[in-house]
Amino acid sequence: MVDHKQKALDYFSQKLHCSQSVLAAFAEECGITEEQALKLGSCFGGGMRKGEVCGAVTGALMALGLLCGQKAAGDTEGRLSSNKVNDLMMDRFKEKCGSYICNDLLGCDISTDEGKQHCLENKLFTEFCPKMVATAVEVVEEIIASQE
Repeated sequence: MVDHKQKALDYFSQKLHCSQSVLAAFAEECGITEEQALKLGSCFGGGMRKGEVCGAVTGALMALGLLCGQKAAGDTEGRLSSNKVNDLMMDRFKEKCGSYICNDLLGCDISTDEGKQHCLENKLFTEFCPKMVATAVEVVEEIIASQE
């Protein structure tokens, strides 16, 4: 069995974004290549670089969309399924971490030079963010298990 959490943490340790790391850890199950996952997730790290929704959560939502999402117009079942897993992901991540907003999680505004500097000085990107990546993967795995 694939150790998604370790895979995601390995990607993240290679200086890939949190969003890329989470999505790429599930690429095979999602039916996409690692390269496609990395490209797709590349604009969502750091809350889309503005401190909005945590990139680890965004990567998780992309994976869940590929696994459970609406396939076509009129696919009501897929629409309901994607809405359900979206809400589960957001709610469970917030329960576990206190927020799903990147700036709230980090305690600074990473869209500013001062915020980025704060994160670097306090090793947030290397010590705190991996915990967010791991949590996002755990929640995805819980949701997938509950859907089966």
